[in-house]
Amino acid sequence: MDPLRDLGRTLLLLGAALALAGALLYFGAKLPFRLGRLPGDVVHRGEHTTFYFPIATCLVLSAALSFLFWLFSRFRR
Repeated sequence: MDPLRDLGRTLLLLGAALALAGALLYFGAKLPFRLGRLPGDVVHRGEHTTFYFPIATCLVLSAALSFLFWLFSRFRR
């Protein structure tokens, strides 16, 4: 294939992913679930400190990204 065509396709995919991430951040408060505040996320509030570790959020994002990468590799063949 033409290298410029490959570059154009890559830029389109990156632009679409960036637009999707921006829309998720913009409309995130109106979603029925709060990403980053899922059950299973560890929050420990001390007297002067707060420790937050989003275990469930990491698992959900990992599964979603793994599925998307699998889907993209499936259609590139």
